[in-house]
Amino acid sequence: MSVFTSKKFIIPTVIVAVLGAIAWSEWKGRSIPPEQRYTFVTVNQGTVKQTVSANGTLNPVTLVSVGTQVSGTVKRYAADFNDKVREGQVLLELDDATYRAQAESSQANVANAKSALDLASANAKRMRSLFDQGYVSRQDLDTATQAFRSAQAQLSAAAANHRRDLTNLGYTVIRSPVSGVVVAREVDVGQTVAASFQTPELYKIAKDLSKMQINTSFAEADIGGIASGMKATFTVDAYPGKHFVGTVSQVRLQATTTSNVVTYNVVVNVDNPDQKLLPGMTAYVNIVSKEARNVLLVPNSALRFKPANATLKKSGPKSANAKEGQPGTVYLLGKDGEPQPVPVRVNITDGKVTELVEGNLKDGDRLITEDNSPKSASADAGKSGMRLRMF
Repeated sequence: MSVFTSKKFIIPTVIVAVLGAIAWSEWKGRSIPPEQRYTFVTVNQGTVKQTVSANGTLNPVTLVSVGTQVSGTVKRYAADFNDKVREGQVLLELDDATYRAQAESSQANVANAKSALDLASANAKRMRSLFDQGYVSRQDLDTATQAFRSAQAQLSAAAANHRRDLTNLGYTVIRSPVSGVVVAREVDVGQTVAASFQTPELYKIAKDLSKMQINTSFAEADIGGIASGMKATFTVDAYPGKHFVGTVSQVRLQATTTSNVVTYNVVVNVDNPDQKLLPGMTAYVNIVSKEARNVLLVPNSALRFKPANATLKKSGPKSANAKEGQPGTVYLLGKDGEPQPVPVRVNITDGKVTELVEGNLKDGDRLITEDNSPKSASADAGKSGMRLRMF
């Protein structure tokens, strides 16, 4: 047999085999009962919540950083980590030798200035008496008066310097500005602190650990659905499976841009009566941005389903993240046993079900999510398989 004759024989044989396979698949698909051929889900009435998520850090509502206004060496500390302190309580003492010497020196200057003032006062009185008797000139009286007033000014300056030195001496004792709990001690005995352009941080004191807040950042795409007063739930790694509740207190207007991603800081207030939540814990926050109650809910798997012979449309939702007001198509089982399209419009979604806002569906309708027939399988395989080469 020649090569040409062989090709003429093979081509019709292949065509017949392909047509036969297609016909068998068509017959096999139609012979399968619908309950076995298709996978169904049910339209139900219920509530759907759309949430936005972000990570944040737990912090005390009021966290006070305690510094020092004078430089010196740490002599001793009177409060340590986790200590409860009262307002005005001593936290730490610096070596005060230098400041005490300055205060004593300025005190001596005050005494000296006071003596000079007493002398100037006596001279001024004497000059006044002699002037009244005509023994001295007006110029002599004016000179004595000026010396008296200068002595007064010098005493005032010396007294001011002494008060300054006493104040600096007092600054060597660091006291708590608020009542609270010490969450950080940044220095140790013998360490030198320098109060120059930036005040050194000695302690951090949380005013009230029963009131906490979460500082978190949400993307600009999610911030439109967040407002003050909204309820927020969150979890922390320290208590797996336990959910905590908070309230959005503020959406800060200042944006932060990192790697071309714009985020906004959202502050969530949290009650912490048993003080289980600690400063610095990572919180995984969820905020319900939208909610719909007593609405028809369409499983998202039904929105993704497309029959093998259907023409794909770009208008329908193709993922679980259906956008508000987005059109789509779902499929009911027709009287002929084939999928019948039903146009719908969807609203909010939680990733599993989506709110139905428009469409000829009712509670209890069964929607198709998968075609299990050989016809569908062969069609899927045909899309990804090799094309038949004709000789």
